[in-house]
Amino acid sequence: MSMTLYGIPTCDSCRKARKWLAEQGHDAEWVDLRKTPPTADRVAGWVASVGSKPLKNTSGGSYRKLPQDKKAWDDARWIEAFAGDPMLLKRPILEIDGVATRVGFKGWEAL
Repeated sequence: MSMTLYGIPTCDSCRKARKWLAEQGHDAEWVDLRKTPPTADRVAGWVASVGSKPLKNTSGGSYRKLPQDKKAWDDARWIEAFAGDPMLLKRPILEIDGVATRVGFKGWEAL
């Protein structure tokens, strides 16, 4: 099983997730979203597996700067937005074998 954790190093949730994965004995590859933004194809895969709603970082400044009509956007528009500004993504995002399985860190169950 291969794991990849996407996030930013200054994010408390990302740090907690990295620590939790290590404590569980999992060696997840780390990807800094600021240094390596996801492609639109990768984001489309995330939206396909978990949906666009869980991926929205609604507490961030990037989200607040979006136009008011964002609430009416479809998945295709969100994919474009997420790929254009990875700070719109809720963090961390955990992929297992290339498929997003968890978004955000709130008491993940055993893997």
